Amino acid sequence: MKITKKQIDTLNAEINITLDQADFQSKIDTILLDYKKKANIPGFRKGQVPMGMIKKQYGKAVLVEEVNKLLQENLNSYLTEEKLSILGNPLPKVLSETFDWNAATLSFDFEIGLSPEFDVSLKTKKAITSYKVEADKKMVADQILSIRKQYGKITPEKTVSDNSEITGTFVSEAAGIDKKTTITLDQLKAKKAITSLRGAEVGASISLDTKGLFKEEATVAGAFGLEAAEAKDLKTTVVFTIEEINERTPAALDQELFDKLFGKDVVSSEKELGQKIKEDAEKQFVQQADQKLLNDVTEALIAQTKFDLPSEFLTKWIQSSGEKPLTEEEAKAEYERSEQGLRYQLIEAKIIEENKLQVSFDDLKSFAKDLIKEQMAQYGQLDPKDEELDGIAARVLSNQEEVKRLSEQMMSQKLITLYKEKANLKEKALSYEDFVKEVYGA
Repeated sequence: MKITKKQIDTLNAEINITLDQADFQSKIDTILLDYKKKANIPGFRKGQVPMGMIKKQYGKAVLVEEVNKLLQENLNSYLTEEKLSILGNPLPKVLSETFDWNAATLSFDFEIGLSPEFDVSLKTKKAITSYKVEADKKMVADQILSIRKQYGKITPEKTVSDNSEITGTFVSEAAGIDKKTTITLDQLKAKKAITSLRGAEVGASISLDTKGLFKEEATVAGAFGLEAAEAKDLKTTVVFTIEEINERTPAALDQELFDKLFGKDVVSSEKELGQKIKEDAEKQFVQQADQKLLNDVTEALIAQTKFDLPSEFLTKWIQSSGEKPLTEEEAKAEYERSEQGLRYQLIEAKIIEENKLQVSFDDLKSFAKDLIKEQMAQYGQLDPKDEELDGIAARVLSNQEEVKRLSEQMMSQKLITLYKEKANLKEKALSYEDFVKEVYGA
C-alpha cells in the first residue's frame, strides 16, 4: 500500500492510495471460504458449492466492500498521522466506467479541503460595548408591588373600578383572536376603552379598538395570544367579555411574607427586600448582557479576521454529504447560508486552543449542580443536601445530549470571561428599560 498527497493550493489537496492485491486478497479469500461453507445453492450440498461459482456470485461485491473498508481506515490514519486539519470529509473521485477491479494494483484519489492558516486578535479596531444593566428604583418598587399583589387578598367585585383585576376573553374572528386574560385599567392607554370598562359588570361584552389600546406594546401579544410580529401595529376590533372582577389587596410587607419568599429570616426588612430583588434582577440582567456581548464580539471577529475557505470543495461536499443529494444550486445556497457559522467555528476553535480553554468533568459536574440548585430554589427547596445534588447531577450527566449542551454553555461562559479580560470593550451602564430599547429597539 502506498499513500501520497498532492498539494493543489494552500486550501486544496488530493490524496492517492494505491493498493496491491496482497493488501486485501487474504481477507477476501477468508470471507469467500466462509460463504462457501454456508451457501445454499440448488443442486449442491451445503459446503460443496464450487469456489468458482462462489467467486462469480459474490466475489466482486466482497472485493468492493473490503477495499472500501481498507481505504477508509488507512485514509483516516494518514490524516491523523500527518496532522492534516481538514474541513468536511474527503471526497472520493468518481471511478471511470472502465476501472479494472481485477488489476494487480488499484489506485484511488480523494479530494480534501484544508483549514486555512490565520491569526485572531481579540483587540478589535472598534471598541465593543459591554452593557452593565442596573435595576433602578422604579423597577424594584414595581417588583415589590407585584409581589405584594401576588400574595395579597382577592375580593370579588360587582363592577369594574380603577383598582380591579378584570378577567375575560378577547375575541376577533377576523384576526383569529380567542384569548382569556386578565387586565387592569392602568394598563390601558385608550381613554375610550377605560371609560367603556369602568363600571361594567360580569357578563358584559365590550367592543374595543386594538390600536393604541395598551400603554406598553409588549402587553399586546400576551393579551391577544399572538406572536410579537402579529401583534405589532395590530388594527382591528375585539370583543372583550368580562368573566370575573376582583380587587386585590396587596399583602403586608412583614416577616411572614419575607419568609415565604426567601426562607426563614433571610430577609427581615423592606430595605433588605429591595436589595435582594435588585441583586436577583441584576443577576438575570448579566446573562442577557453577556449574551449580547458574546454576539457582538462574534460578529466583530468574523468581520475583522480575514481568511479564504475552500469554497468549491465545501460546496461539493455539502452537495453529497446529506441524506438526500442536493443540486449544485441548492448546495451553493446552503454553503452561503452556513459560511459565516463555519468561519466563526474556526475562529472560536483557534481562540480556545491558543488560550487553553477546557471544560473538565469536575467543572461540568459543579456547573450542573449549581444549575440544579437554582432550579430547586425556584420550587422552595432552598438548602438541598450535597448528596442529593450529586445524585441528580449524575443522572443528568449520564445523558450525552445533556453533557454536550452543558459543555457548550460552560465554554460560552469561559469565552465571555476571556473577552471581558482581553477584548477591546467599553462599559455602558443603563437601566433595563433603556437596555431593551437600545439593544432590541422595543
